[in-house]
Formats: sequence, structure tokens, C-alpha cells
Amino acid sequence: MKVSYQWLSQYVDLKGYSASELAEKLTRSGIEVDVVESRNKGITNVVVGYVKARTKHPDADKLNVCTVDAGQGEDLQIVCGAPNVDSGQKVAVALVGAKLPDGLHIKRAKLRGVESMGMICSAKELGMNEKLLPKDQQDGILVLPDDTQIGQSILDVLGLDDEVMELDLTPNRSDCLSMIGTAYEIAAILGRNVQLPEDEVGLHPSQMKASDHLRVEINAAEQCSRYAARHITGVKVATSPLWLQNRLMAAGIRPINNIVDVTNFVMLEYGQPLHAFDADRLEGGLITVRMAREGEKLVTLDDAERNLEPHMLLITDGAKPIALAGVMGGANSEVSAETTTIVLESAKFDGGTVRKASRQLGLRSEASLRFEKEVNPEAVIPALERAASLIAKLAGGGISVGIVESVTRPAQPVSIPITLDKINRYLGTELSSLEIKVILNRLHFQFEEQAGAEWMIHVPLRRGDITRDVDLIEEIARLYGYDNIPSTPILGATTPGALTKHQAVRRTMRGLLTESGLNEVITYSFTHPDQIAGFRGMYPEAKPIALAMPMSEERSVLRTSLVPHLLDTLEYNRNRNQNDVAIFEIGKVFVTGEEQLTTLPQEKLLLGIVWAGSRMPSHWGGKSEKVDFYDLKGVLEKLTSVLGIPDIRYTAAKPEGFHPGRTASVTIGSGAGSRVIGYVGQLHPALQMSKHLDDTYMLEIELEPLIEAADFRIEYKPLPKYPAIGRDMAVVVDASVQVADIRYAAREAAGALLESIEVFDIYTGERLGGGKKSVAFALVYRHPDRTLTDEEVTDLHAKVVAALEQTFAAELRK
Repeated sequence: MKVSYQWLSQYVDLKGYSASELAEKLTRSGIEVDVVESRNKGITNVVVGYVKARTKHPDADKLNVCTVDAGQGEDLQIVCGAPNVDSGQKVAVALVGAKLPDGLHIKRAKLRGVESMGMICSAKELGMNEKLLPKDQQDGILVLPDDTQIGQSILDVLGLDDEVMELDLTPNRSDCLSMIGTAYEIAAILGRNVQLPEDEVGLHPSQMKASDHLRVEINAAEQCSRYAARHITGVKVATSPLWLQNRLMAAGIRPINNIVDVTNFVMLEYGQPLHAFDADRLEGGLITVRMAREGEKLVTLDDAERNLEPHMLLITDGAKPIALAGVMGGANSEVSAETTTIVLESAKFDGGTVRKASRQLGLRSEASLRFEKEVNPEAVIPALERAASLIAKLAGGGISVGIVESVTRPAQPVSIPITLDKINRYLGTELSSLEIKVILNRLHFQFEEQAGAEWMIHVPLRRGDITRDVDLIEEIARLYGYDNIPSTPILGATTPGALTKHQAVRRTMRGLLTESGLNEVITYSFTHPDQIAGFRGMYPEAKPIALAMPMSEERSVLRTSLVPHLLDTLEYNRNRNQNDVAIFEIGKVFVTGEEQLTTLPQEKLLLGIVWAGSRMPSHWGGKSEKVDFYDLKGVLEKLTSVLGIPDIRYTAAKPEGFHPGRTASVTIGSGAGSRVIGYVGQLHPALQMSKHLDDTYMLEIELEPLIEAADFRIEYKPLPKYPAIGRDMAVVVDASVQVADIRYAAREAAGALLESIEVFDIYTGERLGGGKKSVAFALVYRHPDRTLTDEEVTDLHAKVVAALEQTFAAELRK
């Protein structure tokens, strides 16, 4: 919002304060001022002149010799090359000795032998923004109105002796999107009164009744709570007076004509957008506010045809759309040079509805900006009356008697109870009741004192951002001054920070994985449907969850596995000659069995690892070895060991996407409480070929069961005092028997005296027969409190052998 210092001074007394000082006070009170810009770009000694005569230059076809009365006591001869200069014009004249923007100094000069005593200026030469000038003033010299006083300083005529503050408003302060709203803010800061413009509608009556020519109907009560209109006849569309043009240009708006300029002027003044329709182009005399219908179209004022949708709010004349409510008017009801009768609109539209239509159609305007942030509902009628009065005054129209309006939902002001104790407790101050009253009066907030040092504060509708007592406390703090609020220490019990179990486990896992030589990656949670179809991971029945507004087809569904994007990362690195890749990701996948979601999907936290290439980099001391299944299994065993999770078992499995002979399921727990939490193994050969990869090993497990089972407690045990006794055995079993099952059965049979059992050999061959294998174990027995005897160990070892014979039909290898 650009705020002119001169314009602002019409509503509040600014004596004693410069624009820069006001900007400092505004910023300190919570409304940041980005810049204070002077409209005078370095002009001195430029006045209004009258061109009394113009003749052609004797030696130059494109130059004119002008006789100019600049109020200096004698006429000046000035050579001018502008094609639009002519006698009878009022123009801007830079006298000898004048300074213009960009460091230009005006001196006596001779142009092709003819003396020139000054310069007739264009708007650009005066440092004015040409884009903000009326179209007829953008080329050639600047021609001023006929009633401009000769000899008057051009700074006064064009309002250039002014400064403009540019406010950087937060969305909640929509009240300062108007000159009057800003005046209330400045008046509160300075402790001064606000002078509102006077309504002069009664000075321009018409014999007609507005209701005889116009009716208003609202068919979208939620989207439009109030719609009011004035009927004005006998208007003459023309150029606006210079004072009005200057006000608009200072605010960054280009003047168009007196009707449109008045609506823009009042919008800036009150913050209430207005729109003028050519009444003769409306059918039936009925204005209807309704939602658009499917397939409707409207050509807007920018001559673009807009396809309307049912969520867009329209203004219609009963037969056709004439405006997109709050955004832009229609070309079919535009005010033109032939317009003589207008309908002036002022309304309260829903901010969300306007914002959605404006954003979808790419139509951002000063009006839509204000409606989006919710305009002051109290300003609807005052703004309408102000605009009607100005149109009647500047365009010579007669205002029909009465306002035609429809109200579906009257605006309700907010009343908030608050106590002195709460104010001081929140701010850490010791403000008195009198000080609070003074601040409320400066804010122009009405209040009632109640029992117990409590007030009932009535918030004006222009301050829609204040809805709770904490908002009132903030207002009091702003006006009291943030610098005046004392600094006080924070009191209360303190709690030392600590990680939750989830955080601790995940941090530990990241550290262990990076220590093991893996690099963490972070990939998108969104993926392509083909990625899910190509690798379903742990949840083969999960349905892809489509995004409502995807960034692209590549990111159109939620992932159900971490592996596909990890493989993409691997492929990306391999294509750039990075062959040894070990990466992991801890992230969520999204699982549902529904084709169309009716409930939220499950969010599963997983660990995914992909490992390919060499186990270790090439070295002169040894050969590089390829990574294999047991490297990845070892990393997982390291994790579970450090996390204190003993009950982990591996079983051969054939999940989709994994190698059918080199994959194991990972089971946590024992007995009825056991569950499969993931898989570790090699990528399926078909997938390896499709992605042009060598042997690739991967792991994907659920982390929640690991986190729940993790136990960080450290148990210290004394070193053993008594010797251990070792026994070796080799058993022949069917090739399908899992070694892990044999170890588990041996531990169950031996009990606590079996200290360890390790595999040291596996043999298959013709000597054993088809479908058989020999597994050799080294068993260590030890008693913590005494030395075991050979007889005890022999009996215990025999129990182990018997258990294996009974469970797996194992035979001791001879």
C-alpha cells in the first residue's frame, strides 16, 4: 500500500512529523514501511506557462518557436521540438537555471540560430512515471488543464512536492489497505483525531427514485453478505481534474476517466472496492448476484474471454453476466465516452471465493487484493455515498433518490472481555487502568467498565483482525511501545532436554549405518505408478494412492516401498562411473487396501538399504571382493546387537522383486508373538537386467517393531573364572533344513550352560547322497559358578544330539 503524505494529512494532523519520522513510528508499532520515496526527483524552478504563439523554426522543419508567458513579467522565447505543442496550451516550463531529474541544468541556448530561454517539458523529463499517465499525456509535452494558474510551481500543480510511504502489510492488517485505515493507525500512534470526508449526496439530488429503475437480488448468501447500488443519471464521461489524477498516480494507479477514477480514488480512501456499470447496457433493471453456471463465459474489461466455473461468483443483469464479483467487470457493461447513466456498486464479497477465482484466472487487481483480505463491512455504504457524491460533482450527474440494496447477513461487531491483571501478566508491565483507557481511546475502541477491573471492549468492524483478548493485548503493547516493555527473566521449572526412544533409536541406527560405510539418502515420497507396479516390496497388496494435484506424472502417487527410489539412485551413480554404492534411507511409506480412500492410509516407517559393487575399495595389498548377501545380513545383525534385540531369525523366502534363492525374511520375537518385519537379499535378476545393474543386494524392514524391542541398557558381567569345555559335532540333515533352525534347537536343548554355538563348516557332496548336507558346529559349555565335569558335558551334549535327531532326523557324521 502506497500512502501519500499530503493525502494522509487530509484525515489526520501530521504537523511536527515528516514522512520519514512517521515511517519510523509505524515500523516500531508493527507496520513495516519498506521505503519513503519523494515524488520530486530533483526539480527546481519549473513553473506553469501559457503558449501565446507558435511558429515554425526558420531553419528546422521539426522545431517550433514558442512565445510563452511564464508569469515572469515578460514573455519568453522557447524553441520546442514536441509535435503536440500549440498555442493556447498551459504547459510546464523549465526556466533558465532550472534543474531537472538526471542532473539536467537549463541554460540560455541557441538552436539553429534562434535563442531559447527555457524548456517546455514532457512528463518523462519531470521524472514522472509515463506508465501512470493518462494515455493522451504519454507522448510529447505535458499539457495542463486550462484553469491552471500561470507562474505556479509545477511541484504544487502536479502534487510532486510530496512523499510516499510504501507499507509492507501483513495479511491480518487489511485495515491499512486504505487511507482512512492508515489515518486511524497514525492517529492512534500520535494521539490525534481522525477527520473523515463529508458525505455530500444530498447536494446533488435527482427527481427519480433509484428503486424505479433498479432492483438487487442475492442468490449466493454465503458468498455475498451485502450488495448496495446507486443510480446516477446525466453523467458526462471526461478527463478527471488534476488533483484526482495526482492522488491516483501517487498511489501507483493510472487515471482513465472521471467515473473510473472516482471508484479507484474511493477504493484507496475507504479500502472498499467499487464498480460502475453503464446502466443503459443492462437488461431488465435487475442485478442478481449468483454463482456461475457450468459452461458460462464472460469477456472481461481486458478483452479476454474467461471460462467460468461453478465456484465463481457473478454479477448479472438478470439475463447475462456483467462482472466477475470482486475481480473484474465485464466488457459488455463497461463505462465508455457515450455513457450517460451509471449504476454504482458497493458490496461485501467472501474473501475466499474472490481469491480462488482470481488465482485460477490469473486476474490480480487492487480490488481483488482487498476483497481477499476481507474489507470493512461498515465501509460499504459510506464508500458508496462518497463515490456517488464525487461522480455527481465531477461528472455533472444527478443521484437518484435512495440506495437499492440486499443484505443476507448483517455484520456483527466483536465484543471482548479483558482484565487489567491479564494485560499486565501477559506483557510483564504494571500499566494502570487510566493508561489502558487512554490507549483504547487512541485506538477509537469503545469500552465499558465492569466490576473487578474488567472491561468489555467493542472492536470496530474495520479491525477484523482482532477477535480474542490476546489480540487486544497486542494492540495495547503496540501503542504503549515495545521499547517500553521491561525485560523480565523467564520463571518456572526447567526440564532437561532428552531424546525420545524413537529419536534415540533412529539416531543410533544412522550412526551405525554410516560407520558401516553406508551413505544416507533422502528421496521423494511421491513416485510414478509404474514404480509401484515394478516393485511392491513388503506390501504387495497395497493400492497406489493418487495425489489430487501432482507436480508431474513422475510424482503422482505415494510410495509403498523405499527400494525403487534407492535403485534409481544406484542407477544414477552407476551411469556416472560410481560402481561401488552403499546407501540407506529411513523414511515412511503409505499403505492402504482401498481403491478410493475413505480413511487415512497407514504410514509405515521403514529402513531401506541398497548395496552393490565391491565390499572394500581396491588396494595394493589385496584383491577387491564383491559385496554379497552376508555383508548386508552382517550390517543388520550389528544393528540388532547394539540395540539389544536378541530374538532375530532369518528364514529363506521368495518375496516379489527379490532373488528367489538368495533372500531371507527377517523375523522378530519367538513363539506366537513372532512376526516378519522385512526381507534381506539380492535383487531379482530380471529387475537387475532391466536397470542394467550388476549383482545388487537390498534390505527393507519395518522400524517400529525394532524400536519397540530396542533395549539400550548395558549389563556388565565379570570375566569367567572357570574353564570352558568345547565339543565339536557334524550332523547330516536334509539340504532344505535351515542352519539357523538347527542352532535354535541346540540352544533350546542345552539351556543356559551352552555358552556359544558356531558353524565352522558346511559340506555337500556325493558321499552324503543326494539332497543331504553336513553342518559342523563348535559348541562351548561353561558353568558360571564351578568347573563342569566331562560327564556333565557328555550328558548335556548327548541331549543336544538327541534333540537334533528327533527334530530334524539328523545323523552324526562318522
